[in-house]
Amino acid sequence: MKIERVETFQISCPIEPNFGWSQGWVDHRVAGLVKITTDDGSVGWGEGCVGSAAAVVEQDLAPLLRGGDPMDRLGLWEAMFAANYNGNTIVGLVGNAISAVDIALWDLAGKIAGRPVFDLLGGRLRDRVAVYATGLYYTEGELPDRLPAEARGYAEAGFLGMKTKVGGLSIEADVARVGAIRDAIGPDVHLAVDANQGYDAASAQRIAARLGEHNVIWFEEPVNALDVEGYMQVKATAPMAIAGGECLRTRFEWRPFFKSRALDIAQPDVSMCGGITEMARIIAAANSTGVQVYPHVWGTPVMISASLHVASTIPNTPTVHNPLPFCQEPVMEFDRTPSAMREEICTTAFDQEDGFLSVPTGPGLGVEVDERALQHFAV
Repeated sequence: MKIERVETFQISCPIEPNFGWSQGWVDHRVAGLVKITTDDGSVGWGEGCVGSAAAVVEQDLAPLLRGGDPMDRLGLWEAMFAANYNGNTIVGLVGNAISAVDIALWDLAGKIAGRPVFDLLGGRLRDRVAVYATGLYYTEGELPDRLPAEARGYAEAGFLGMKTKVGGLSIEADVARVGAIRDAIGPDVHLAVDANQGYDAASAQRIAARLGEHNVIWFEEPVNALDVEGYMQVKATAPMAIAGGECLRTRFEWRPFFKSRALDIAQPDVSMCGGITEMARIIAAANSTGVQVYPHVWGTPVMISASLHVASTIPNTPTVHNPLPFCQEPVMEFDRTPSAMREEICTTAFDQEDGFLSVPTGPGLGVEVDERALQHFAV
């Protein structure tokens, strides 16, 4: 059996209402998928090659893959990495491209073997993963009613935690937003904030001190994604955990963060960090330094499933008799913003129950892409 075809698909859908964060506003959602087909018709799907990364897949990676053994995931990953090592291009769009291909190879291998991806990873430690609701973005006219109502909706749906944005308004206004959410959900639901790299270190320290009044559990991406020293400055005074890393590619970009303990919570993104193969390595490195791993997830069910399979293998940090989510047991992001393609691109959509998502047990990723829906959203 050999790899015969590597195809990419760009998909998009409008969203309503439009929403924003510290880096801008959006009126549509996008994703990029990879489909790998073998000479006997077996198919695997991956996600991560949005925009120009699709050209990297088609022009640079596909020639390396065609004719290869689809079960040789490690060898194919190293071939793709080696082809981009000298120019250090792995840290940008190539990282996204390799991630999408790698996920598709794991899906394909699982389908060929008739086993779920978590089995190929060595087995799972949990059959469901705790999730928090990502929403509560900036929207027009959100206070006094819309934002608190959205937050109450997540709490009433059973979520154990949720995340909102900061960094797009003044510190005073953002603290007021967070306070309104806390008042709406009460003291027992976990609340995190995400600045999307919106502050310098000193400003991040100022707002962190204020957010502590509202029992914020973690402060995500307070400063530039690669500013290790900035993270350490914020972490030194913040009254909550410091999280980040969704934009980092490969274990080599993660290394200085783990070495310096600049983060309390690592948030690798399987569609950017190097796929399932590399995410497993990053998890091992994080666990060896006592850093929690809460996967960043922002995509279709292909990415959600890939993240669930990996999250099911994350060791509790540390090992205890009764591990709890948001403490020793990993939690995963569950995007709740509007996205028709997220709900329709696969034959089964994910839904949480009591704050948890079940890990798919079917072969490969355990999800099936609806190619008719795929064409509907294709751009």
